[in-house]
Amino acid sequence: MNLMRAAATVGGLTMMSRILGFARDVLVAGLLGAGAAADAFFVAQKLPNLLRRMFAEGAFSAAFVPIYNRIRVESGPAAAHAFAEAALSVLVCSLLVILLAAQAAMPWVVTAFAPGFSDDPEKFNLAVDLARIVFPYIVFISAVALVGGVLNSLGRFSAFAGAPVLFNLCLIAGCVVSLQHWVDADPAVVQAWALMLSGVVQLGAMLVAANRAGAELRFRLPRLTPEVKRLLKVAAPAALGAGVYQVNVLVDTMIASLLAEGTVSALYYADRLVQLPLGVVGIAVGTALLPLLSTRIKEGALDDARNHMNRAMEMTLLVALPALVGLATLGMPIVATLFERGAFTPEATTRTVEVMTVLAFGLPAFVLAKVLSPGFYAREDTATPTRYAVVALVANVVLNLAFMQPLAHMGIALATALSAWINVFLLARRLNRDRLLVGDARLRRTLPRILLANLLFAAAILGVLEALPPFGTMPHAARVLWLTLLIGATIPVYVAFSLITGAARLQDFKGMLRRRKR
Repeated sequence: MNLMRAAATVGGLTMMSRILGFARDVLVAGLLGAGAAADAFFVAQKLPNLLRRMFAEGAFSAAFVPIYNRIRVESGPAAAHAFAEAALSVLVCSLLVILLAAQAAMPWVVTAFAPGFSDDPEKFNLAVDLARIVFPYIVFISAVALVGGVLNSLGRFSAFAGAPVLFNLCLIAGCVVSLQHWVDADPAVVQAWALMLSGVVQLGAMLVAANRAGAELRFRLPRLTPEVKRLLKVAAPAALGAGVYQVNVLVDTMIASLLAEGTVSALYYADRLVQLPLGVVGIAVGTALLPLLSTRIKEGALDDARNHMNRAMEMTLLVALPALVGLATLGMPIVATLFERGAFTPEATTRTVEVMTVLAFGLPAFVLAKVLSPGFYAREDTATPTRYAVVALVANVVLNLAFMQPLAHMGIALATALSAWINVFLLARRLNRDRLLVGDARLRRTLPRILLANLLFAAAILGVLEALPPFGTMPHAARVLWLTLLIGATIPVYVAFSLITGAARLQDFKGMLRRRKR
């Protein structure tokens, strides 16, 4: 299993998903704007997404893949497959209990997640209705995550990485239904149903992929086998440790609901833009790194494991830092071009750009956390990242309360970014103490060159922007043209700066292109 090849596969499919996600967000922004209906929908969809990323994709993936790989190495594929079926049964049954409880308690759940909605009965009731529609999504998408863990362990990354493409296609279909007036329903309600049904579509596609890979999973009566108990023991602390970013987003949403109307929506749209490089780089590298690290560590090849960690750090920063530069310098053109139409006003654009610019400075930390966490999960250690996650969460709450009055929506973004850096510092320090993250000569030589390349890159973009008329005065067609030209030009410019400074080698880019074509 090749780290670069696997990361390129996951990253490429994630990029496709994010592009479709932007198309979806453009349609949703036009339909719902950044007002009460949008706030209600985004809070409703955060409920299952938070549980999915914490418990399913976060905790279960972080705990499941190393245990699955250990069983394969020690007892063979048949034993690992039996463990996967037992884990699937326990996961689904547990989530069905949570689903029933949440449906009954949804008004209190929405109050807890968005306390500011209680002052607006219409918005509150809409959020409750939408949350009840979308919440069953957690059952389907959690099963998708577990089947994806099996496929990733077998070196089959494309099916799981491509599942979000189906998610976005379903929501785009929901937007088309509303725009064409094919049903007489609130667009927010249509979007909620499309989201829930996307879970069914993704699960069906994943089960087909598992069957083709010879890993057909059947639902059986749940049994707490010793290995399943071990999985639950490891997954419990990972639920917080792996989902620290999502928990921070939740805290932000709770506090944003107390601020001016539209703040929740601005945070959502800004987070969507930051999620693009996070998904393409951080999640892609972390997804590829976890099964590789867990296998090498189980085999006792620690030097190989350390080498993989160093190369993952290089790869991540080489792509994450220019993403930070792009979001920080091109925020206004990007948001205005993508979202400013229909119900999305220039004031909403300004608010979203302000949030995104501040949030972007936490992007390298968000990405590095995805790369550093597998260093713990591969050793079945989820307790240590959990302790650090708690520290980061406390810091986020304290900083939010300190910044929310003087800085309003920008204070929420600043608190999230700073708490993410605190988390990364603690993770890196511990991995270095455990001798799993030890910078080799190549990493020490490359890091300052990556920083220099990005400083030159930022200066070049700012110079071009100074020569252009303000984007706010351009018609929409001109915005699209100039933004396309700008983004298209930044890629070769950054590659050139990377090669000139020695931050990257020409064979690195050629190797990535060859692996993407395979």
